Amino acid sequence: MSTTGELAVDVIEAVPTQPWHKPRAAQRRDVLTYLALAVAAYAIVMVTGVAGPDGWALVFFVEILLLTILRSRGIGRAKSTNAIVSTVIGAGAVVAFAPWMSIFVSLITKGFHGLYVGYLFNDMRVTTPDDELNMGGVGHALIGSMLMVLIATAITLPLGILSGVYLTEVRGRLTKVVRFVIQSMSGVPSIVAGLFIYTTVIALTGSFSGFAGALALSVLMLPTVARTAEEVLKLVPEDLRAASYALGARQWRSSLMVVLPTVRSGLTTAAILGVARVVGETAPLLLTSLSNNAFKFNPFDGPIASMPMYIFGLLQIGTEYSLNRAWSGSLVLMLIVLALFVTARRLGGKDKR
Repeated sequence: MSTTGELAVDVIEAVPTQPWHKPRAAQRRDVLTYLALAVAAYAIVMVTGVAGPDGWALVFFVEILLLTILRSRGIGRAKSTNAIVSTVIGAGAVVAFAPWMSIFVSLITKGFHGLYVGYLFNDMRVTTPDDELNMGGVGHALIGSMLMVLIATAITLPLGILSGVYLTEVRGRLTKVVRFVIQSMSGVPSIVAGLFIYTTVIALTGSFSGFAGALALSVLMLPTVARTAEEVLKLVPEDLRAASYALGARQWRSSLMVVLPTVRSGLTTAAILGVARVVGETAPLLLTSLSNNAFKFNPFDGPIASMPMYIFGLLQIGTEYSLNRAWSGSLVLMLIVLALFVTARRLGGKDKR
């Protein structure tokens, strides 16, 4: 209390707390604890019948679960349950992620042996699967896959976008039928798509070709593009459509000049996802395009090479060098698919509002 009788008020600045962030000392203590548990799990694996990485992971999970139960005693039932469930969910995430990482690590460790400077630019025309790994390459398969995917995209992208526009903009009497057909096509096995093209196009032309392979890939690509385009078009605000109609635009002009440009990056994402869906398909190409050992730039001129058929053919031979080449081709194919998904992810993020 001051001498003038005024009330003195202490102003305390409110500082937001972050209870979910542990102090650094606690974080270091947790790291050391987990390291000790990992070493203990390794020791248990060495002296018991539990063996291998899977056995170590199981023992390590049991140790963490027991530690969590011991730590949660006396902190209340709700917090104890939350800690135990969080541990189980974390372990489930690791179990789901581990196989993918195992595949990727295997591709890198086994696939880099066959890579060299000219691997992406040479073909197997004068190289046998058992030749040295610094001979031949996968260039002809890359060109063949590129040609078939480009043709399939040229066929599928307009049809997929038009299907999405019909389902979201027109909403005619056949909407349920179109949606049912698209959803049904999503579950069609890839070998069935190849068999369909084989009994129609191949039987009519009497020859395997890259164009027939592209038609088979387009059958598999269409539902992915159509469903993604439909979901992207649903994100367009109704206010944009209403504003276009208020200015006197017809429905077709509103869809063409307002709706589609608004989600062009999303439609690009739909196309990329469709390509990533079919670029690694092998079964339909077995019945449509077969394979070839040389560069071929005409998709109508007989069998043509592709990445999946290149890998499949080398795996069938089964020798050391052929398997190394197959692993190298698988690594290149995996990197292509990964690049497509990363590109789709980046383009898809541009439509966020």
